Amino acid sequence: MIHLENIRKSFGSLQVLRGISMDVAKGEIVSIVGPSGAGKTTLLQVMGTLDKPDSGLVVIDGTPVGGLKERQLSDFRNRRIGFVFQFHQLLPEFTALENVMIPALIAGFSRAEAKASALDMLQFMSLADRASHKPNELSGGEKQRVAVARALINRPAVVLADEPSGSLDTHNKEELHRLFFDLRERFGQTFVIVTHDEGLARITDRTIHLLDGEVDYSKHT
Repeated sequence: MIHLENIRKSFGSLQVLRGISMDVAKGEIVSIVGPSGAGKTTLLQVMGTLDKPDSGLVVIDGTPVGGLKERQLSDFRNRRIGFVFQFHQLLPEFTALENVMIPALIAGFSRAEAKASALDMLQFMSLADRASHKPNELSGGEKQRVAVARALINRPAVVLADEPSGSLDTHNKEELHRLFFDLRERFGQTFVIVTHDEGLARITDRTIHLLDGEVDYSKHT
């Protein structure tokens, strides 16, 4: 589902990714761990086509994304990749339902189709009764579940999460972690999760350790 080959990325004289190669299978839940500055977030951004590598090959769901033009890439990202961030990044002026609908509307679905799909996702997240609430009326855990629903509304093949439980308390962390596995069970998505949370890393199918912009093969992966 995801194939990275010799990915290199620098910012000025700082070499952040130093020839990373890895594969993630369809339906796998993989965690990426490592100290701050190891290149985890940069790797996730390259994987999600939010940033381009200086060199190397990125293939997502059979598509070599480096060959796509900007508009094709934007459409591919919207339909095939979902993103979950540490801070939910919901738009404060919109309700939970409207926030979840946005990617579907961007993808060209009618308002009725987007609304029906968004309600279905909120129902699955046990948030149907919060659909008309704005972000400032939701708890931290509810906001993050709305953000997950938004990431999944277009049924992406790949979900990329950057410290998704970093801002949550213990109870909400555990709920969110279970949710990823429930989503994999229902929708068959592939998850790549950057995390400092050892509890989450332990329960994923596989853990990839990064150190100084390289895969640390001295640790179990």
